[in-house]
Amino acid sequence: MPSTPAPRIGALLQGARNAITDVAGVLVGHRTLDAGAIQTGVTVIRAHAGDPFRDKVPAAAMVLNGFGKSLGLVQLAELGVLETPIALTNTFCVGTVATAQIRHCVAANPECGRSLPTVNPLVFECNDGFLNDIQRLAVTEADYLHALESAGSDFAQGSVGAGRGMSSFQLKGGIGSASRCVPAPDRRRHTVGTLVLANYGRQAQLVLAGDPVGARLAAQAAAAAQEPEKGSIIIVVATDAPLDARQLRRLALRAGAGLARTGSVLGHGSGDIVLAFSTACTVPDRVERPMPAIALLHEELLDGLFQATADSTEQAILHALWHATAVTGRDGNHRAPLGEVLARLPSFAPARTPA
Repeated sequence: MPSTPAPRIGALLQGARNAITDVAGVLVGHRTLDAGAIQTGVTVIRAHAGDPFRDKVPAAAMVLNGFGKSLGLVQLAELGVLETPIALTNTFCVGTVATAQIRHCVAANPECGRSLPTVNPLVFECNDGFLNDIQRLAVTEADYLHALESAGSDFAQGSVGAGRGMSSFQLKGGIGSASRCVPAPDRRRHTVGTLVLANYGRQAQLVLAGDPVGARLAAQAAAAAQEPEKGSIIIVVATDAPLDARQLRRLALRAGAGLARTGSVLGHGSGDIVLAFSTACTVPDRVERPMPAIALLHEELLDGLFQATADSTEQAILHALWHATAVTGRDGNHRAPLGEVLARLPSFAPARTPA
């Protein structure tokens, strides 16, 4: 990790932690597997501390490029709610993590799949096979439960959890997070928090806070610069603003603006998916329970949230690179952290000021 703070993106205020957990009630936990050729893990995001099967939250997803193997998006698109925590892991462990989500839901709701509906597990993935021996299927159901039970407001970023084996711009990628605050009509403010699993990008295209530094890095490593785009990024956006699923889909789309600023062109081999959810209300599981009565935010007031989403996404990606540490994994494959390669450059001139 560089010795200086990451450049600060945009002029909006950031939350106290500058993380997705600045949205009240949102919690994040990791399980990191670091053992030779096993460099992987699982990260869990909880929308609230309760049971999401009984108390769902509005949500929507936007698939920017569909080269991915995520699970649960079809029902999410149809019903517009989350009913499990959000899980991030590697490509080959999606099934294991989904099974863990189902077992956990059934343990809390014994009639799930019987007198109650089945549960829709939600698992996102990126391919960490360069650093991790992905064929070992190392992530277990117990690892998911560990990440779930350890979820809290403060959490590590960089080469941790699902981000342990991820690469980004042919450097070490991983988990990053950020938040931004937007004035609200009632003199309060709304918070937008973002968490990314960054595993995408070609080095020559890397832009850090407005500085096209990737071209200079690639000139020092011409062979690496020729690698094709074959990674992915998962972006999770949380807000406390009262939005429905349709509005959340609009919010999710704006994460693409922040992603593009870092140099992404949504390459052929990159699976780029955004999930957005709101904690402003919960939707009951049973018809006998009352539905929430809230005033949704007017469409004309969404621009501030759009800006916050774009800025916090770009900031979260910077944090993923900034906090990542070097990892050597399968067959001796190695990814250096951003700080190490920046130190080799004569200058780094971000267009934004450090936080």
